[in-house]
Amino acid sequence: MTHEEIKRHRVESILKEIIPEALSGLDDERINGLIVTDVVCSKGRSDAKVYLDTSCLSEKEQNEALRQLRAVAGYLQNHCKQSEGWFKAPVFTFEFDHQLEQVTRMEAIFKQIGAKKSDDKEEGDRHNES
Repeated sequence: MTHEEIKRHRVESILKEIIPEALSGLDDERINGLIVTDVVCSKGRSDAKVYLDTSCLSEKEQNEALRQLRAVAGYLQNHCKQSEGWFKAPVFTFEFDHQLEQVTRMEAIFKQIGAKKSDDKEEGDRHNES
């Protein structure tokens, strides 16, 4: 891992802590309880994608939250700069993280497959006993 990659990972880790802190200080209930699942910075650390948990929001609420997050992005950048003493902070873009939903769906499918295999095996065992 290069020195630049280490710096980028360090910034990502710091942002994962600071952004939820900044969001919780806002008066807007639509966004102050959002959970940051991941932050991915660009190579030069000038841009950062902030991934948020979708578990408690409908699609309409997600769109409203994204609109509101775009409106407060400048405030979040200033908060990050001030709290860490940075000269500049990355420009944030926000996305909802659907990966957890996909993992949950895949686990359910694997459980169904496992249940079907065990049912088929039991049925095959009964057939061999006859």
